[in-house]
Order: sequence, then C-alpha cells, then structure tokens
Amino acid sequence: MLNQYETVFIMTPVLSDEQMKETVKKFRDYLINKGAEIIFDDCWGMRKFAYPIHKKSTGFYNLIEYKADPSVIRDFEVTFKRDERIMRFLTVKLDKHAIAYNEKKRKKAKEEKSEE
Repeated sequence: MLNQYETVFIMTPVLSDEQMKETVKKFRDYLINKGAEIIFDDCWGMRKFAYPIHKKSTGFYNLIEYKADPSVIRDFEVTFKRDERIMRFLTVKLDKHAIAYNEKKRKKAKEEKSEE
C-alpha cells in the first residue's frame, strides 16, 4: 500500500546553483530507487528565515510530493540527517483532502501559465 507524502527541505545558502540541483537530484533518485513515484517537485528558491538556523538567515527550499511505501520514510529521513547540506526537513503524510487540494492548486497554476 503506497501512501502519499510531501517533504519540504531547506538547503544551506552557501551552495552554488549546480550543487543545489545535485542535492535535489540525490534525494529524488533515492526515492525512485526505493520504488517511490514522484508526483511533483518544486524549487521555491532562496527564502529568508523567521529566525536564524545554524547561524544563517536564508536557505534554499525544495518540495517533493511522492507516493511511497511507509517503510521508505525512515531511511529517507536518515539520509537527510546525514547530509550536511540539509539544514531542516519535514515529511508529512497527505490525507485525501490534502491530495485534492494539491491537485487543484497544480491545475490552477498550469492554467495560469497557459494563459500567459
């Protein structure tokens, strides 16, 4: 039984654009290798924090929405903890309402892009 999850992680701001993309690719590849299905991936870019984290005031945010077996999540989060480029991460299991909301939001964003 695959559950749908959403993971947001913050990477240190000292990374170059190439290093940031490489880090995101590492975690995407990890999920794919464990049999997860990537539904959506979004880079939110550099954001300012409300309070300092590791003496830094900004970081690169990234969101990955995916379907995976629950057994994958523990090892996935351990991988985040072992990577010094990751400052914070949060994984949330989505219920049917959150899934519907995300699909509606993506559809609306896609329509807005096509109008431009």
